[in-house]
Amino acid sequence: MRMLMVAVAATLLVGCAGSAMEQARTQAPYKTLTSDKPELNVAQCVKFAWEDEAVFGVDAGAYLQPGKKGGSTVYTRSAESFVDIQASATGTALNYYAKQDDFVAKRRLAALATCL
Repeated sequence: MRMLMVAVAATLLVGCAGSAMEQARTQAPYKTLTSDKPELNVAQCVKFAWEDEAVFGVDAGAYLQPGKKGGSTVYTRSAESFVDIQASATGTALNYYAKQDDFVAKRRLAALATCL
């Protein structure tokens, strides 16, 4: 029973995050970046960087899932911040979205930049 409740909660979390991400994608990204590294390496690095409790405290959760149009998406709880990462002709393209332009969004962007 406990496992079922955890599975249902996780499904609801992904559903809520998905709709927030779709809404954010209708706007311009907070920041667009590129990397010479492979898409999967960048995605795993961003997930790891966003999980650093020393930097983000208790809000250090990050999740990696396949991207809507290929590639990968790394996102935080409730999709407060997320990045769409896709392979491109010149390397890897990153579109970073943040719900608010605040200190946390800038800190996540800085952590993301270490993975380029």
